[in-house]
Order: sequence, then C-alpha cells, then structure tokens
Amino acid sequence: MKTDIEIAQSISLPPIATIAEAAGIPEQALEPYGSHKAKVDPRMLPDRPDGKLILVTAITPTAAGEGKTTTTIGLADGLAKIGKSVVGALREPSLGPVFGIKGGAAGGGYAQVVPMEDINLHFTGDFHAVGAANNLLAAMVDNHIYHGNPLGIDPGRIAWRRCVDMNDRQLRFVVDGLGGRVNGTPREDGYDITVASEVMAVLCLASDIADLKQRLSRIIVGYTYDEKPVTAGDLKAQGAMAALLKDAMKPNLVQTLEGTPFFVHGGPFANIAHGCNSVVATRAALKLADYVVTEAGFGADLGAEKFLDIKCRYAGLQPSAVVVVATVRALKLHGGVQKTELSKPDVEALKRGIPNLIRHASNIKEVFGLPVVVAVNRFPTDTEEELQAVIDACRTLDVRVALSEVWGRGGEGGIELAEEVSRLCEQPSEFRFCYDLDEPIEQKLRKIVQRIYGGADVAFTGPAEKQAASIRALGLEHLPVCVAKTQYSFSDDPQKLGAPEGFNVTVRQLRVSAGAGFIVALTGDIMTMPGLPKVPAAESIDVGDDGLIRGLF
Repeated sequence: MKTDIEIAQSISLPPIATIAEAAGIPEQALEPYGSHKAKVDPRMLPDRPDGKLILVTAITPTAAGEGKTTTTIGLADGLAKIGKSVVGALREPSLGPVFGIKGGAAGGGYAQVVPMEDINLHFTGDFHAVGAANNLLAAMVDNHIYHGNPLGIDPGRIAWRRCVDMNDRQLRFVVDGLGGRVNGTPREDGYDITVASEVMAVLCLASDIADLKQRLSRIIVGYTYDEKPVTAGDLKAQGAMAALLKDAMKPNLVQTLEGTPFFVHGGPFANIAHGCNSVVATRAALKLADYVVTEAGFGADLGAEKFLDIKCRYAGLQPSAVVVVATVRALKLHGGVQKTELSKPDVEALKRGIPNLIRHASNIKEVFGLPVVVAVNRFPTDTEEELQAVIDACRTLDVRVALSEVWGRGGEGGIELAEEVSRLCEQPSEFRFCYDLDEPIEQKLRKIVQRIYGGADVAFTGPAEKQAASIRALGLEHLPVCVAKTQYSFSDDPQKLGAPEGFNVTVRQLRVSAGAGFIVALTGDIMTMPGLPKVPAAESIDVGDDGLIRGLF
C-alpha cells in the first residue's frame, strides 16, 4: 500500500496558473511560488455574489482517527464530480506536529491537497512571518524597558512571549536577560509555538491590511506598575509588524490530486485560539465558487463552536450546511474498546460510543440551527450491522448519514456525501449563536458548558474571578469567549470519553486577546508549547539525492 507522500508524488499536476484560470482568478491577482503554489491578491478578485459555505467538523477526536481534513478535501472533489463549482479552504499545518506526532494537515490517501511536502513544511513562509512579527514585538517590549521604560512596564507583568514553530518543551519556561545590564533585564520568560501566538489569530481574523494594523495595535503586551494595560500600539509596533505580515495576509492557492482549487492559509491553535483558516481565504473562496468547503479544528465542541461563535460573528458568515465526520472505530473507542481491538466487530460498544456523535450533531442542529449530515469515514473492517447502527441512531435526530470512501477513491468516494450536502444547502435554516455578546463572561461560558458540552456548570478559580473583574474594568467583557480545553472530551478531563454529563468545567485563568478580539478561558492542563514524543516523526523524515522528501506520512 502506498503512503500518502508516495501517492502525492505519483500524480502529475497541472501548473497552478491553469488551476487559477479555471477558478476565475485573474492573472494579475496571481503571485506564483514555483509551479504548483501561489499567493492570491484578494483585492483583484471578481465581485460576485457569495457561494454557499459548508463547514466540516467531527466527533471528539481519538487515537483511532476521524479523517476530518481528508473528508473536507474528498467532499470538495465529490462536489466537483457532480458538476458543482467548488473551492476549498483549509488551515496551514504547523511544523511542530509534522515533526512530532505523525500527522500533517494536507489530507490523506487519494484525498489530498498538493504539493503536500511544501504545504506541510515551509510552504510560502507565512508562519515564519508570523513568528518574526511576534518576536519583533517581544524585542520592542524588552528594548523599551532597557532604554528607561517611559511607559512604566512592570517586568513581572509582561504578558507577551516569544514563539517558535516547533515542539520544544525546553523553551516553555526560561530565564533571560542574563549577563549584566548591557544584555537586558533578567526576568522569567517563555516561548509559545507559533500557532498559539495572538499574531496568528489576528492574521486569520483580519479583513484587510488596515484591519490588521488596528488589531495588532490592540494587542496587550503587559501591564504597568499601576495595573494599566500596555499595547503594541503604545510601543508603535503595529506598522512594522504589518510590514512583516504584508505578504502573509494573501491566501495561498494549491490544488487537490484531482485539480480542485483550495486555499490553504493561516493556522491558529485550535485550543488557545479559534482553530480555522483565515477570513480572507474564506471570503476569497466564496467570491469564486458556488460551493466552498472548509473545516474547523478538533471536535465540533471546540472547532465548530469557535468557527460559528467567533469567526462567523466577526466575518458575517453563515454556513449553509455542516458535516460531522465520524468513524466506527472511533465510536467504539468512545464505547470502551481498546485501540488494539478496534478492528473486531462490536455493535454493543459502538452503541455505547454513539452518544458522542449524537451530541455533536444535535448541537449543530438544535443550538446553532443549521442543517447537518453525518459522514462516516468508512474502513474495510466496518460491518454492515455497525454502519446500520450509526444510521439508525442518527435517524432519531432526523439526520442523514452518508458513507465516505474518499481516502481510497478520492472524489468518486465522496459523491454520496456531496449529493446530500448539496441537498442540505437548499434547505432553510435559522442560524444563531450559542450566546449573546452583551452577556457577562460567566454566563457566556456557562452557556457553552451547558448547551455544547452537556455539563452542569462552570467554576472559576480565585485568580480567574479576579481576571474576570479586570476584564470588566477594561471594558472588554463584550468580546466572545474562546475556551482552551482538552480536545479529547466534552469535559475538561481527557479521560471522560463518550458523552459525559453532570460535570463542571473549571476555568483556572482568563486571558484577553484584545487584538484578535476574544477572551481565552484556560481549563485543565492546556499547554501553548507542546513537546516532542519519545520517538518523534522527525526520525523518519529524510530527503534523497534526487531531492525528493521521504517519510513524510
């Protein structure tokens, strides 16, 4: 069986200019980066009515895998197969997971965006630009303190950390500025992974360069000795940061193995931020096609909720349909089956795990008021009895199930799903948000916990209560909330699989991402700098004398 990279390298691709022309992108809007990828200037795209937006999300992720990105790509190819005008929109992958736990963000099998090696590695340099802008701001903070500190920044209350796009636990907590006065002010510090930087979230929510600069200027970098916030605007950093991000603001155009155009742009961390591709890329896609397929990170309780309550709210977007991806294997794991036993038929375990899927699908339909279809990413070991159990369970919600075989068959394996999605896009809907912006922070979080997670209530630690009061005093309580919690459970305990009930979610810290425009509620043990596993994927990645990369998935 061929690996993903072997499949990708076996396909002869048309030039990206050909893909752009077929998508209706004017030649003057295209900035090629080699033969098979390009940046697109969204200001030069045709002004036409928006197409229909389709969101792909998933059940609570497990070690068994769900295939959300693969389904997103295969669905787009499936829509093209049935004659629809379609463009996709995905996040860019971070180097951290690529070299850490094996897994990228370009799909798999015969449902991939290509060139997958470029997409999974440096691509067009967007992440490097984000890291440079983040670290420029960090340097300007410390430089300001070194040169007399006229703003009165308290070195003990600096909130802005440096970043690097690599899993490196050694950098989580550091002491810097050592070596005497000429080398800075000694203080405790730390690094985040680049995708967790607020600059990444700002890039992905900004509508244009002017909005980008305004958002950058609002970033809070720390506090003065008398508790007043200090912003990037106070340091006059936003102009230079925007200059570094000028090209990174333009979405990247690539294609699937079947020639369907895709924008791959931006990649905010799906825990600490909103976890979906840029507003600019989504809007560009909507101007080019009748159908736009996009995805949100992790399960629907994290990715879809943030996509709908944060991104759609800011960008004025409204999905026409939502796909919830599941696998029989993952549902059996939620039902208590060990990973090594997932290939064995077990209808009873599957039925114990199905409530996880039902809660996600019900949330989309009942809380957000959107049409939904369940896509079962089919494995050869799935039995007809197991598949029927999923279909029967979803029927109780009046939700259809479509079998997806896009990994092995590409767009041909996504036709059933594509036909159901195109049908749903014509159905009436009453899109609504989970909470109102004028509600108190505590009430917004309570609604998410009770309506989306199925929990009993939200609890705040002492520090979190003080931070909530501080946010109110700053006049920022009106911002949407972005919950940073484990992706492995509806609760804040990764061991609670399935669809737990009656739990409380404890908020231990609240942070303001004033530039991005949301309040981050940290729960559990969420880290903003992951570490490499015992055997990192990097050990298997190599490049041959022929220049071809090997071992990359």
